Amino acid sequence: MRKLLYLIFAPLIILACISCEEKIEIDLNDANAKVVIEADINNLDRKQEIKISKTVSFNENRGFEPIENAVVTVTTGAGRVFNFNSVGNGVYVHENMSIMAQQNYTLNVTVDGEVYNATTRMPSYVEVDSVGITKENIFNEDYYFVNLNFDDPTGVDNYYKYNLAIESNSAESTNMQFNSVYSDKFNDGLHVKHQIGGRNAEIYNGDHVTIRRYCIAKDVYTYWSEYQSTNPGSASPANPTSNISNGALGYFSVAGVKEYSLEIQDNFQDED
Repeated sequence: MRKLLYLIFAPLIILACISCEEKIEIDLNDANAKVVIEADINNLDRKQEIKISKTVSFNENRGFEPIENAVVTVTTGAGRVFNFNSVGNGVYVHENMSIMAQQNYTLNVTVDGEVYNATTRMPSYVEVDSVGITKENIFNEDYYFVNLNFDDPTGVDNYYKYNLAIESNSAESTNMQFNSVYSDKFNDGLHVKHQIGGRNAEIYNGDHVTIRRYCIAKDVYTYWSEYQSTNPGSASPANPTSNISNGALGYFSVAGVKEYSLEIQDNFQDED
């Protein structure tokens, strides 16, 4: 029966391929450049940085071109304006900007007369009560994970983002990079464990890891959740949904952040 079906359908497939054959030309070099804004404001430091660039033609060796002539401000809900100054390579800096939880912030960026803006709210930070390590054997390979345990506030929508850096003697070290995001949609008000593994590089015994934990707004979570679910091997990956207006790519985040550093050792196990 399988052979009969093959004989019936194979000609249909061939005819379909012939009838659908058409030459399609796409000029990737003439695509309109998009402004890209990476605005990650947080309380780790009073010095704040915003990166602004634009996309380039498909055949360029570089992925983005820095924008040096932008006018950049961040305004608090109370009306205080912070002006950011260009320091080169598309980076804009304010040397002394403090932020407060439960306050709105508005970003305004002007590039060649075009205005891009976004408003977001800084959530309160949710404290971690313990940090531990788990070693799991998967298909005869040992994998290490860092666990952050905490009580999720009841009745409040909470969103969490983690960045990870690895200092390793046995493998390649990594700089601080995005790792994962979580929401409390299914564990609101519960005691929660977030397990952080190696997204960009595996964690090995003896490594020193630093985890940067952000409490972020929902619109920022949406951006990073879509980024997290994007298949990097896709031929045409979609851009994550930006919270910035006028067709800009990127995101504007104001977040409470803390860092947790620890040494990965077999004799330090999380029993939870």
